[in-house]
Amino acid sequence: MIISIHPDNPNPRGIATAVECLKDGGIIIYPTDTVYTIGCDIFQQRSVERIAQIKHINIKKQNFSFICSDLGQLSDYSLPINRQAYKVVRRAFPGPFTFIFKAKSTVPKLFKSKKKTVGIRIPDHNIPIELVNMLGNPILSSSVHDKDSIQEYSTDASLIYERFKNKVDLVIDGGLGKLTPSTVIDYSSGEMVVLREGLGNIEKLL
Repeated sequence: MIISIHPDNPNPRGIATAVECLKDGGIIIYPTDTVYTIGCDIFQQRSVERIAQIKHINIKKQNFSFICSDLGQLSDYSLPINRQAYKVVRRAFPGPFTFIFKAKSTVPKLFKSKKKTVGIRIPDHNIPIELVNMLGNPILSSSVHDKDSIQEYSTDASLIYERFKNKVDLVIDGGLGKLTPSTVIDYSSGEMVVLREGLGNIEKLL
C-alpha cells in the first residue's frame, strides 16, 4: 500500500494508518529531511530482521539509526554525553545529522554490536516526527538506495513503491526525497569524529 501525506501538514489519519502498521510489526518506507528510508518499530525484532534480509545486511555489523522526536528521547537511549557534545547536538537537531553515542541498556539487544553504540536522528521533517510521537518510541532508519549506477538514492515514492511493494507493508509518499544522506558524527569516544559528510553543514555546529 502507498499513501500520500503532506510533509508540512501531515494528515492525522494517514499518520495513524502508518503507526498502526508499525504496531502490527509492519515495515514502512517514509521520507525524511534527507533521503527516503526504510524502517519499523525498534522493538519489533522480527521486523528488524526482515529489513536486514531486504537490504542483505548483517544486523550486528550494520549501523542502524533511530529516528527520535526530541532530545528527551536521546537521553532515553544513549548514555550521558559531555557538555560540548550536548551543545553540538542542540545546534544540529532537528536537522540532517546522525550522531553515534554509547548505547543505554534500553536499546534492544538486537542492535548492539561489540561497540555498543546507537545512531540517533531527529530530522527536520514533520512526517517521521509525527510517526514517532504517535507510536511512542523511536523507529528504525535505514536509507533506501537506488539500483541506478548514477543516482545512489531513490527520490520518487511511486518508483520506490513499485520496487518494494512486495517486500514492505506501506510506503508514505511525502514528495520528492533528496539525493544526499545525513552527515554522520561519532561521539561515542567523547570526541567529535566525522564519519560521513552529508547534507548537514558541519561548520554550523562549531
